[in-house]
Amino acid sequence: MSPCRELITKVFPNIDHEISDYINGMLEDGGDDFSTSDDLFEAIGIMLQQADDSKTEDDIKEICDRLYCLLHSTPNGNGTSGAVNGLNKILEAPVQMSELTSELSNNNDNSIWLIKRDSSTVVDQKKLEKAEKQLQKKLDKREQTTIKKVESVPEMASASQQINKRDAKMDAAGTNKSYDIKLENIDVSYGDKVLLTGADLHLVFGRRYGFTGRNGLGKTTLLKMLSSGSLKIPSHISVLHVEQEVAGDDTPALQSVLECDEKREALLKEEKLLTVQLQSSSPGQDKDNAMATRLQEIYKELMAIESDKAPAKAAMILNGLGFSSSDQQRQTREFSGGWRMRLALARALFTKPDLLLLDEPTNMLDMKAIIWLENYLQTWPTTILVVSHDRLFLDSVSTDIIHLHSCKLESYRGNYEVFHKTREERMKNLRKEYEAQKQYRDHIQVFIDRFRYNANRAAQVQSKLKLLEKLPEIKPPEKETEAVLKFPECDTLSPPILQLDDVTFYYNKDRILFNKVCVNANMESRICIVGDNGAGKTTLLKLLLAELEPCSGHRHAHRNLRIGYFSQHHVDQLDMSVNSVQLLANRFPGLSQEVYRGQLGHFGVSGDLALRPVSSISGGQKSRVAFAVMSMTNPNFFILDEPTNHLDMETIEALGDAINKFKGGVILVSHDERLIRSVCKELWVVSGGTVTALDGGIDEYKRLVQIELEAH
Repeated sequence: MSPCRELITKVFPNIDHEISDYINGMLEDGGDDFSTSDDLFEAIGIMLQQADDSKTEDDIKEICDRLYCLLHSTPNGNGTSGAVNGLNKILEAPVQMSELTSELSNNNDNSIWLIKRDSSTVVDQKKLEKAEKQLQKKLDKREQTTIKKVESVPEMASASQQINKRDAKMDAAGTNKSYDIKLENIDVSYGDKVLLTGADLHLVFGRRYGFTGRNGLGKTTLLKMLSSGSLKIPSHISVLHVEQEVAGDDTPALQSVLECDEKREALLKEEKLLTVQLQSSSPGQDKDNAMATRLQEIYKELMAIESDKAPAKAAMILNGLGFSSSDQQRQTREFSGGWRMRLALARALFTKPDLLLLDEPTNMLDMKAIIWLENYLQTWPTTILVVSHDRLFLDSVSTDIIHLHSCKLESYRGNYEVFHKTREERMKNLRKEYEAQKQYRDHIQVFIDRFRYNANRAAQVQSKLKLLEKLPEIKPPEKETEAVLKFPECDTLSPPILQLDDVTFYYNKDRILFNKVCVNANMESRICIVGDNGAGKTTLLKLLLAELEPCSGHRHAHRNLRIGYFSQHHVDQLDMSVNSVQLLANRFPGLSQEVYRGQLGHFGVSGDLALRPVSSISGGQKSRVAFAVMSMTNPNFFILDEPTNHLDMETIEALGDAINKFKGGVILVSHDERLIRSVCKELWVVSGGTVTALDGGIDEYKRLVQIELEAH
């Protein structure tokens, strides 16, 4: 054991083995780096102090002095410190040959040239390897623990804004009566990604704003910032964000909607309590008069808010969103997640907040409910901010459009169609202006370059240079990245491909869902399935997929048929803890990283996006990942159940192009009218236990739905 190690072990008997090895390694390998004991104290003093809290700083300094002496000297023959080479040999120091000769002549066996190494100091190689493995295992465990801790902490969005002092004072004093919302200089970020910087958001009371932009830019995050109070709006403005589904309990659906009106519920409870007290209390004229007076006040307040009309209003909203009379009396826990989201929407429509925030409200609705919602929101009295990628819905509902682009918010008057034309014209003019100025700059620069060294033209060159400096710099208009979706090539199959013959199916014999259904699809099929929610569209898909067995009848499929199935169920079941590349590697192991990244690239998930955790990407980006997973098996037939949910408009158009280019067959369930029009060759209507091919396509179906709504 070296003197330094011996001293440290003696003075610090409880020192951690790893710290001791580290300090001794520093002393043995770099002793010459410490020119004074103070240098040594600065290097290892803190670690020594942590090894024994009972020792003071002076004690540690004294120990460092002793270690320094051991490093730079060694005892001579008389027991004092000499200048001969010690523990750490000094390079180019003189060697005392007389002493060396004496040692060789007296006892040759003890010469430094012949002496054998003490076996007690030889390291056991097996023990060393075992110790190294244990140390590495400990370090790996510590690293994994650190990684797990990092992954378990979700990234949080943060926001800041510029507050007007005058508005803040008015809000604090309660004198602000305006219901307009004006947010200035907004900055919003999610982790290290900047979503908005220096943006302004102005919402005029009573107007209906459509909120558009590409997937992943931060539309949903901004809505959450507004509803959570992270972005401050006047305190007297009520905000409601339809974000989470209603919790399931024993409350009937109709009562769940009525309970949203807290004022009405409180008045009804008080009225009931006072009535019971008046009926059961002993005679007391003063007390009875007070309760009777309060009861009269409650009746007036209930009349003022039209309390008696509330149940009919709630029932009308629920009916419009697809709840039948019997459904309205069912307990909320009996409904699925999609129906509970409809219930949350119904509660919001019944409450009528000053600012209603809707995020993709059409995702959980069938076409009949979408048409009803469009008509209902057209007469909405307060402010709406709605995120939607349904162009026709925004055309019908919006009075203004807010477009999120390049971390800024741009406002346009009019519906989506007007916005689209206005923006196209604006971008066209910006490109023209940029090209014209670029051409003008280039013309001036040619003159400058030509006559820069001509003394006779020096004044003109200087004039041109000043002119260039004064020209306002115009940046080229940013082009949005093109949406990419590309389905794999597939082999063609000869018919018959997929068909149901006289299929009858039911979950309960009392209610037959399908009765003697006959349908057929081939490699050229582009079939869209429509129908009311609950009519059996998803059940029909599962029969086609053979996930359900017919109660009678037969399903026939080509022996080489490979079906790719997409649904929101598959999107929700993606592993959120890994990135997209790792997700594909886990599902389809044994392939190279290039294959996984290439597959994701076919669906626009590339670059850093492919390496971000799935939990941190937007809903539309998750759908793209689910498309990539679905296509890994190289299917030759697609069955797509509501594939447009959460996709932005550009990606929906890209999806339509990809479907049209695909060589296999496609069966599609969708409520997106533009997608249906772009790809559909055949329309199947699921209704009344049958599946009917409707002549006239989507226009005829919309006409029938409108007639049914007007009849109600």
